[in-house]
Amino acid sequence: MGYSPFDLTGKVALITGGNGGIGFGMAEALAQAGADVVIWGTNPDKLEAARNKLEATGRHVRAEAVDAADEAAIEAAMDAAIAEMGRLDFVAANAGRGSRSPSFHETDTAIWHHVMALNLDGVFWTLRAACRHMAARAEAGDPGGSLLAISSTSAIHGAPANQAYAASKGALLPLVKGIAVEYARHGVRANAVLPGWTRSDMTAGLQAWDTFNKKAIGRVPMRRWGEPEDFGGIAVYLASDASRFHTGDAMVIDGGYTVY
Repeated sequence: MGYSPFDLTGKVALITGGNGGIGFGMAEALAQAGADVVIWGTNPDKLEAARNKLEATGRHVRAEAVDAADEAAIEAAMDAAIAEMGRLDFVAANAGRGSRSPSFHETDTAIWHHVMALNLDGVFWTLRAACRHMAARAEAGDPGGSLLAISSTSAIHGAPANQAYAASKGALLPLVKGIAVEYARHGVRANAVLPGWTRSDMTAGLQAWDTFNKKAIGRVPMRRWGEPEDFGGIAVYLASDASRFHTGDAMVIDGGYTVY
């Protein structure tokens, strides 16, 4: 058999927030590459539509309504996914929400905690449960696994009136690095991806704002918004054996926005 490092046949991937946006872009690419897929989301209609599209690839798909800001819900859903699928080889903590305030000094504490609950706590709970599963599997003689946290370019550049979101995404970078170091002995890798401006429900208002498109998207060297499918390739790479020595990294995918 020839060299086929991107073949995900026999692997199982779980993506939080996998029913839309970047999460679905990743889930669809993973399924097309041969992986069976678990997606979590909170919108029943979007979840069912995503399930139908993924099942059209011929892969085994589990779609479950899960609040990724709820620790108990994550633990139960992770156990249920492992019970049905048999294993998890790739877990992407993608679910997140934005935050906007009139100014930093007018940011409400409730908004701060609301953002942190999903963008930071939810990622912590998701990756903690995944590490527990992968470490136990390694100790039973089956090492390996790949973890991914979806951060943001907001983690590395100033985000006025959006500090809660930026802080939550910035905190994911040392979290991932610590996991990468600790779980390498189990053959588990951990990385982060920092998306730039990408079309999704979260950015719908900005997409319709002419001034933003001119001043922000206009300075993207690729001269366009990112699309959810632009993140399929990195998901397949990180879930595959092609990235078996790649860990502890933070990869920016933004069309060149942060270097221009």
